[in-house]
Amino acid sequence: MTTHTFNHIAIIGAGAVGSFYGAMLERAGHKVTLIGRAAHVQAITKGGLKLNLSGASHDEIIHLQASTELDAISSADLVLFCVKSTDTLATAKEISKHLASNAVVMSLQNGVENAALIESQLSQPVIPSVVYVATELGGPGYVKHHGRGELVIGKSQNLRLKNPEETLSQLVDFFASAQVIVKISEDIRIELWSKLLINCAFNAMSGLAQIQYEMMPRLESVLSTQSELIKEVISVAKADGVNLSESLLLDAVAQIPKTMGSQKSSTAQDMARSKSSEIDHLNGFIVRRGKELGIPTPINQTLFALVKLVESKYPD
Repeated sequence: MTTHTFNHIAIIGAGAVGSFYGAMLERAGHKVTLIGRAAHVQAITKGGLKLNLSGASHDEIIHLQASTELDAISSADLVLFCVKSTDTLATAKEISKHLASNAVVMSLQNGVENAALIESQLSQPVIPSVVYVATELGGPGYVKHHGRGELVIGKSQNLRLKNPEETLSQLVDFFASAQVIVKISEDIRIELWSKLLINCAFNAMSGLAQIQYEMMPRLESVLSTQSELIKEVISVAKADGVNLSESLLLDAVAQIPKTMGSQKSSTAQDMARSKSSEIDHLNGFIVRRGKELGIPTPINQTLFALVKLVESKYPD
């Protein structure tokens, strides 16, 4: 197994997700730099990153480099791009000034457009990645892991990798050294759209109700709403050239309250802090793409409008 394919990993937008993967890689002996918000970075610099793994009886302290400056990526040969979808284009443009020519970028973000947006600003290869992990920040310098942690990766439509199969296999081995399972998809667009559908089915309702996943299927009205929403997303995806399986996705949605039951969505976490969410790139994207393709999306439209209504009340 190849365990040291990459010498320096930089994680941009190191919130809950980025900090979790950074901690896992650092504790496996790899060199990691987290790039995030000042309070988070200050706490890590002072006392290390506190990591609470699901099922563990105590917290671990992971000592690793942290910075608030994007130029900290300059020596990295692997970059995990974890910023919110709303910040993708601006961040990609900014890091283009600092990114090493041999670097590989992985987009660990919600939504289906991010890899292409990053690629539009860089000459380096960008690997679309689908993230299945339940994490949250318990405060600056403190990451709580609630379950799962696997990644699904694949080739982007813009083939910049000289040997894409080799690079993807190297990433599988590299993350395996940190006990992170990575799977390679033959059609990453199906994986991205499937994850988008799951986010659309849970995030807005979880956020509006401020409720954990395990509570949602207890109401028949929630299940029927999710069922209609799934049909909308599948219709939009099909019109966009991506064929999704309704039966498989109904099952995937049914599994989330079982495998991530104690978790609230990232949208719920943002709304609890009166922060703008990624709803424009989740249900909002389905609404926008549906209009472009002539597909009605009333369920997604309603959830999108309600989240935007709540966000409109936030203080400036």
